[in-house]
Amino acid sequence: MKQFFFNLLLFFTIGAMQAQKNKLNLIVGTYTKPCDSKGIYVYEFDSKTGNFSLKSNTENILNPSYLTISADNKFVYSVSENDKKSSVSAFGFNSKSGKLNFINYQNPNGLNPCYIINDEKNVITANYSSGNISVLGKNIDGSIGEVKQVVQHTGKSINTKRQDAPHAHMVYFSPDKKFVLANDLGTDKIYLYQYNPNSASEVLTLKRSIDVKPGSGPRHLIFSKNGKQVYLLQELDGTVTSFSYVNGILNKLSEISVVPPDFKGDISAADIHISPDGKFLYASNRGTANDISAFKILKNGRLQFVQRTSTLGKGPRNFNIDPTGNFLLVGHQYTNTIVIFKRDKKSGMLTDTGKKIDLCSPVCLVFTKI
Repeated sequence: MKQFFFNLLLFFTIGAMQAQKNKLNLIVGTYTKPCDSKGIYVYEFDSKTGNFSLKSNTENILNPSYLTISADNKFVYSVSENDKKSSVSAFGFNSKSGKLNFINYQNPNGLNPCYIINDEKNVITANYSSGNISVLGKNIDGSIGEVKQVVQHTGKSINTKRQDAPHAHMVYFSPDKKFVLANDLGTDKIYLYQYNPNSASEVLTLKRSIDVKPGSGPRHLIFSKNGKQVYLLQELDGTVTSFSYVNGILNKLSEISVVPPDFKGDISAADIHISPDGKFLYASNRGTANDISAFKILKNGRLQFVQRTSTLGKGPRNFNIDPTGNFLLVGHQYTNTIVIFKRDKKSGMLTDTGKKIDLCSPVCLVFTKI
């Protein structure tokens, strides 16, 4: 009898441990002005079932539209888009409870920061309206230090409504952390900066810039899992451009579009991600379409179209794939939902689960471990 109860206890213990392994934190940044949002929200997400539950949220944080998590999972850094009053904030993060405790904020000396990254030494933002990049130091307690460097872009391109000035839209570490790549929608360029994390004032040193098609509007990029390719999504024409990448040098390989040849509506491509197994690439398009395209990544790094499907909402500003690759979640800025899709890992295709998170203006989704 004792052996029976021991085996029963062992069975339930293993089951509970397995269930816990499926659980992740989903941290969501929002715009707070259009509707009733308190800022940053933390959900528990089950990567086996697609179920979710709210764990916590901040209070009175204005427009924390983009987030980044420290490598040790103890701190969250967010931008706050607010024109001349824009800021960058640090929060202590308890991954078990999901609680976010405000630490401090700093002025990035840039207008409307729209993307943010961090490592052990620095927090770096791309500031859309001022067309520059800010580097801020990090302190031992996780707080953000003062601005070390501001790199100003200059120039414009052919779209007079959207490209009359530089608009830095993304900063991104190379896999080896030797470079920071920066997309500028306003100048139709990718800038490659050598990264010197320990420098007091010259953290980023420009090595080269790459011109892309005039009027295309480079927005977001992603590295392949092996680090040998870079895929650039261009907001204004919906193009995904593939590059080979070696030690800070990009060479164009091919292009493919997120819109069909006969498309007549407005194009506003938004976000790009690669599945955890490195086999499929996804890109979202807002505008008239409000859809997401799936592509198979071929052995030569080129892309092969798989599927184009509605995201079931308006304004798919950001999406993310959970680390198991089972689900793809799309945040809709204008219809206030996060729609949960099931991924077929073999085909890369998406199907609606019928599950969604109702939330005011979600614009950044980040998964992290509990």
